[in-house]
Amino acid sequence: MSDACAPRGRLAACIPALAGLAALVAACLAGAYPATPSQVTAVLGHAMGLPGFSGAATAADPALAAVVLDLRLWRGVLAYGVGAALAVAGGVFQGVLRNPLADPFTLGVSGGAAFGAALSLTLGLAAATGARLATPLCALAGGGATLAAVLALSRAAGGLRRETVVLSGIIAATFLSALLSLVKALNEESVAGIVFWIMGGFQGRGKPELVLFLPCLVLGLAVVRLFVRELDILLLGETQARQLGVSTGRARLCLLGAASLLTAGAVAVSGVIGFVGLIAPHACRRLFGAEHKGMLTQSALTGGALLVLADVASRTILPGGAELPVGVVTALLGGPFFAFLLLAPRAGGRS
Repeated sequence: MSDACAPRGRLAACIPALAGLAALVAACLAGAYPATPSQVTAVLGHAMGLPGFSGAATAADPALAAVVLDLRLWRGVLAYGVGAALAVAGGVFQGVLRNPLADPFTLGVSGGAAFGAALSLTLGLAAATGARLATPLCALAGGGATLAAVLALSRAAGGLRRETVVLSGIIAATFLSALLSLVKALNEESVAGIVFWIMGGFQGRGKPELVLFLPCLVLGLAVVRLFVRELDILLLGETQARQLGVSTGRARLCLLGAASLLTAGAVAVSGVIGFVGLIAPHACRRLFGAEHKGMLTQSALTGGALLVLADVASRTILPGGAELPVGVVTALLGGPFFAFLLLAPRAGGRS
């Protein structure tokens, strides 16, 4: 029975990766500028130097090649990376805090990033400095400062235990929410920009934002990979983990720091996008088991594909080239999907 099921198991494990590739192709198709699948395939094939693509489509319509390669493709890759980061961060938070409802925003890092972006928009730093990345940089700094404050408060309250970490995150999130409301009340002219940024999206974003986000993604994933064994052991409880030789405080600090770095980097370039970091780990845990090494890998692939598809939906739902914030799309789709995950029978009795 196990030998017969193995090929099907390997095929199922490939589905998230294949879905991600299909989503990136769809991202290159979606938008106000018309493009057919054959045209997009020709442009991508020529750009990658694949045999059989002479570049005729690129020569015939250079505008299409510019739209696909310079705008849509980079936007899709950025969305994929953000979805992967949020999914991995959600899986790590759920494992470290042993809370199935934990998500990438548990520690209030998103609130810190939102406050940093709000300050940038209120002060007009992007216009004053001429730097396109002024707002993302301020958001990243706000998220990092919030993480440092939460960890310091947790240590002062009795160490990096899951109870103190969660409570410190709640305190930070509540305080930052009040500060954000104060900023919006004091400067009504910037309210629309702040609200639109908070709702999340990738409109007008691409390669520069990806360059800013990539170091956060690589470093965060590397640290999580380094401590993935400790993450499995932490599920046994504090006492059992110490008996197995795990430095629980160090492992928890590194994992929380890595997950928060992934979150801060994602929020800095995309705004606040919910549900991806909650749904992807839950779905992959049911389908592929609870061992974090495989589950987090599949979560990254699934989260990336989900967010790219949500971005495609945000560009195609409204007529005339208008776009919905991606955070709205993920919330509208994520609520019913998460309810389905909760109500659906567990495959194979897995928990």
